[in-house]
Amino acid sequence: MTLAAPMPPVRAWHSITEPLWSATATEIKDGIAFTQLAPVWQVFLLGDGAPTRHLQLLTQGPIGVDVIAMTDVGMDDDDAPAAIAAIEGPRTRRQVWLRSEKTGEVFSHATSWWPTTRIRQHLQNPQLPIWASLNQRHAELYRDLHGLSNGFCPTLASVFGPGPYWSRHYLLWHGGQPLTLIYEVYSPQLTKYLGAAALP
Repeated sequence: MTLAAPMPPVRAWHSITEPLWSATATEIKDGIAFTQLAPVWQVFLLGDGAPTRHLQLLTQGPIGVDVIAMTDVGMDDDDAPAAIAAIEGPRTRRQVWLRSEKTGEVFSHATSWWPTTRIRQHLQNPQLPIWASLNQRHAELYRDLHGLSNGFCPTLASVFGPGPYWSRHYLLWHGGQPLTLIYEVYSPQLTKYLGAAALP
C-alpha cells in the first residue's frame, strides 16, 4: 500500500502558494521587463504610494476596508515572510479586504503584522485604511519593498476569480523604526483600471 504524501499545512492568512514568478527587492529595484509587468502596474506595485489612495484615485470613489480578523499570534512567525523578524513581538495579525464602496468590487486582500503593544496606538479606528490612520497623526512613512510575486492562491479564487494574481510584501517604517509588515494580494479586476498587467 502506498501512503499519500502529507498535505502541506494551510496558512491562516491568504498568500501566493503556487508561485509562477517571484523576485526579491534587489531584483526589482530598477524595475522589470515590461513584458513581465506593464509600466503602469510597476508604478502601482513598485512605487512608494499608499495602495488605498491609489485605488481611490483610479476608481474615483471611496475605498472601503472590511476587517476580517485581528488575531494575536504571539512570538510565532506565523509563516510570514522573513521580514517578520523586524517586527517586535508579541504580534497581532490584521486581515482586511479593500473594495470599492461604489461598485462593491474587491481589489485586494491585505495581511499585516503589528507589535501587539502598539497596534491600537497606530490604528485607533481599525476600519480606516492604514495610510488614513497614520496621516491623521501626520506620521512620516517609508515603504520598504521586500518582494514581488505572481501566482495562484486557491483560497482567494472564490472572491478574485481565476488567477494568477500579483502580490507584494513590504515593511512600513516610521521614525526610523519598522512599524508593520504588510503582505498584499491583488485581484485581476484591477486590469479594468490599470490595463493589461503585461505588454506583448
